[in-house]
Amino acid sequence: MSTPATAATPSTPYHHGDLRQALLDSAGAILRETGRWDFSLREVSRRAGVSHNEPYLHFAVKEALLAAIAVAGYEALHAHTTAAATRASDPVEILKVIGQAYIAFGASHPALYRLMFGQGLPSVDGLSPALMEAAGNARGALRTVILAGAQTGAFSVDADDEDAVTVSVVSAWSLVHGFTFLTIDRVVEREVRPGLIADLAARLTERFIAGLTPKV
Repeated sequence: MSTPATAATPSTPYHHGDLRQALLDSAGAILRETGRWDFSLREVSRRAGVSHNEPYLHFAVKEALLAAIAVAGYEALHAHTTAAATRASDPVEILKVIGQAYIAFGASHPALYRLMFGQGLPSVDGLSPALMEAAGNARGALRTVILAGAQTGAFSVDADDEDAVTVSVVSAWSLVHGFTFLTIDRVVEREVRPGLIADLAARLTERFIAGLTPKV
């Protein structure tokens, strides 16, 4: 399982065979510290303490390095939401906890989250198979729980209607994705105190779930 790149500095040089990870770690550290991804491969090389030619052994262009960072980000997001899901047993509670986990992940890794969903990566047609797979797996947890809830009757969604399931999935995703960006940009702080944001995230997911549950 991959995790977001961790800091690497020239004082902690890579060991033989770890060049690719050292470059990812260095690029990830620059991303976290500056919030930008317009850095050069030469800058990443200096941070990793290697020759400026060595990144090309693994990444032909900088966009390939950014894509690899995004893949690790999606894998970490998937692991984070999957771990949260193990704390609940029914679809309603699982949907609630993974929604909150999603928001918490993005808020804790703002620069990485922006890269994963921003303009630093190509359009859909230009995404690598690895990135498409990682992003699909991250979203897959949401589809799985909504489909499970539809099949058990916990959600008022026709489990046999693929379009209806997709609408519910995209609606849930839109809610947590939008709130994540509002949190990262600190816009939501105009409405509530920072200490109440986690509580607001929980209440938002509960409100959405209430719209999915059958009315008695």
